[in-house]
Amino acid sequence: MQERVQPPVPPGTVAEVARLALRLGFTAFGGPAAHIAMLRDEVVTRRKWLDDAHFLDLLGATNLIPGPNSTEMVIHVGQVRAGWRGMIAGGVCFILPAALMVLALAWAYAEFGAMPAANWLLYGIKPVIIAIVLQALWGLAKTAVKGPWLAALGLAVLALYLLGFDELALLFGSGLLVMLARNFARLGRRGAAALLPIGAAPWLAQAAVPVSLAQLFLSFLKIGAVLYGSGYVLLAFMRSEFVVRLGWLSDQQLLDAIAIGQFTPGPVFTTATFVGYLVAGAPGAALATVGIFLPSFVFVAAVNPLIPLLRRSPWMGGFLDGVNVAALGLMAAVLWELGRAAVVDWPTALLAAAAAVLLFRFKINSAWLVLAGGAAGLLLRWLLPGGLP
Repeated sequence: MQERVQPPVPPGTVAEVARLALRLGFTAFGGPAAHIAMLRDEVVTRRKWLDDAHFLDLLGATNLIPGPNSTEMVIHVGQVRAGWRGMIAGGVCFILPAALMVLALAWAYAEFGAMPAANWLLYGIKPVIIAIVLQALWGLAKTAVKGPWLAALGLAVLALYLLGFDELALLFGSGLLVMLARNFARLGRRGAAALLPIGAAPWLAQAAVPVSLAQLFLSFLKIGAVLYGSGYVLLAFMRSEFVVRLGWLSDQQLLDAIAIGQFTPGPVFTTATFVGYLVAGAPGAALATVGIFLPSFVFVAAVNPLIPLLRRSPWMGGFLDGVNVAALGLMAAVLWELGRAAVVDWPTALLAAAAAVLLFRFKINSAWLVLAGGAAGLLLRWLLPGGLP
């Protein structure tokens, strides 16, 4: 039987891609999985720009390259629909609404963040963020942990990260380990020797480095070029880079950045806009945003023609499985560290528990929970006259 050949996608216009991306940029709450579901409804069900098989091919490709999955899916669709101009328009129009909202919130945080009302607002939001990350971790684990030894690898990454090992070495070392183990027969005896040095990783050291716009841009460019997994894995990378290595942020500021980022629709990676503003004002926000998203455009442009080969490769499949389970270990480690900063007394413990129940049992949109957490924090301001713990 002759293999079915997919008909070519009818050419579209840059304007229609931009309009759709802007709409999603303003309304896509709920994280990457929700963004991708909304995108599929628009381009497969409603507009019929491509079919489900093609959409799944694009989705598979985003899991093989670093960067924010939902943003890269919008970039992919823009390229398929309207070429390289559509690719750029789709990505920029999806990112821009969230980046501008986060920039405004960063300004307000820098101006008013020390006020009691703002502190109480974040006091209620932070425990909710812990529950949201926990839900994302649980959902990803059901897909990524494909057996007991991958589960053990994820737990090892969790332990090594808490001991101070570099997250990039753990991430790529795990990917390489699984890739080589799955393809051991192809390597022969040399494969065994290749497995030995993977565990070696540099230790992180606390340091305070003068703020530099060039360093800020390069740091976010590096993160955007190597970050696998969901947007929540970004927490581990930003903490290692800006809290531990450079000393530009505190753990508290990082948690505040994550909390503020949850107010906005669009990609979670616009947290970089917030961090850039805190570190170096509006120029820092612009450079951080460009730096973290630029690699996604390059990767999509390079990988799109190679999708049929990548999805059939046993090597890349094994590498991706290892990277995904390591990403879960990193997420779990950061969840533990940030949880200690967010859950500090019985009201915050109750907020975290209630948010977890609403997320897991009733599937409440995370954006609504963040708003409810902020309102609860303001209410507790009046109920706890003793002040913040």
